[in-house]
Amino acid sequence: MITFDEAFNKVMQFPMDLGVEAVELSNATGRVLAENIVADRDFPPFNRATKDGIAIHFNSLENEITHFKIEAVLSAGMAQQELKDTGNCVEIMTGAVLPKNADTIIMYEDTKIENGVATIFKKPIIGQEIHRKGSDVKKGTTLLSKHMMIGAAEIGVLASVGKSIVLVNKLPKICVISTGNELVEVHETPLPHQIRRSNTLSLFAALKNHGIEAVQVHLLDDKKVIREQLSKLMEAYDVLLVSGGVSKGKFDFLPEVLELLGVEKVFHRVAQRPGKPFWFGTQQKTKTLVFSFPGNPVSTYANYHVYFLPWLYLTLQLKKPEKYVLLERPILIKPSLTRFIQVRITNKMGSLWAVPVQENGSGDLTSLANSDGFICLRPREKAYEQGEAIPFIPTK
Repeated sequence: MITFDEAFNKVMQFPMDLGVEAVELSNATGRVLAENIVADRDFPPFNRATKDGIAIHFNSLENEITHFKIEAVLSAGMAQQELKDTGNCVEIMTGAVLPKNADTIIMYEDTKIENGVATIFKKPIIGQEIHRKGSDVKKGTTLLSKHMMIGAAEIGVLASVGKSIVLVNKLPKICVISTGNELVEVHETPLPHQIRRSNTLSLFAALKNHGIEAVQVHLLDDKKVIREQLSKLMEAYDVLLVSGGVSKGKFDFLPEVLELLGVEKVFHRVAQRPGKPFWFGTQQKTKTLVFSFPGNPVSTYANYHVYFLPWLYLTLQLKKPEKYVLLERPILIKPSLTRFIQVRITNKMGSLWAVPVQENGSGDLTSLANSDGFICLRPREKAYEQGEAIPFIPTK
């Protein structure tokens, strides 16, 4: 059995180079950029009005002019026009191109328009209410860097530079596997000795949050069937996420079968709770990684967030931010096990505090719905103190 830190570091030694692919902009949300995005022109691309009002030539005010004949009305979307007489003005709407020979905009609130003449009540400042060409970004400036996640704001930037097709890092092909004769489908009514399949559905939903459409497979506790199915699945998928079959029970066939299939065990059993029986290995021929989690719901869920998600971020070359919270009450970790404790997060005076959730062991599925994530407490002789900053692994 190895320590949590040893296990974590070993998993992080196996990132995948999956390459890149081109996707339509509408399908790029949640993906990781594989290219730098540069401005294809200045932003804004022209001098534009920031208020509705009139556009004038500022020097005309030197002649104490306060009344301006209106030559035209300009709206956003019109090509650039020209102020033909610098003693006149044009009406201009927000977003419209500033006309030639005009350099100042006076908003409607400071004017009175009557019979085609605009009268101003307040002397303006030269250049006011104009969003200058290139004042936000110059052509050729890098707007988005590769290895960043694409969110709603990034979609807007991509659209503004005409990126209808975007290069992104490929996602791993993943199969989520459940094992055990006791499991039945969600729509079925279980017998007294059976339970509905939930672990893999939780993993499936969690993966979907990261844009991964996984495939689900259930394997009965039959060594021959498990071997045949896993052999086919390793040929088709980059990663197998398995729930169950890795403990010490007489029907926990996975470690033996994986060895027969040439999967090299990197480690089996970690000094942690929950999830001690966690098995991790790699098939060199097919380049498949196998994350085999214990079958208890909390164990599966914890190991997914503690190990797999950081591995996924590393594979996608995406930085996963470290998060810390303050401990609401002292906790002493007696055994030599790293503990992942479910907590709810509360905000007190701008600080995030972790309040442990009542749970009844690693089989307590309902406790997961009542928690915001796990705190990670490594074993030490001294108790963790109230108010101490500790690592937090969010699950929501």
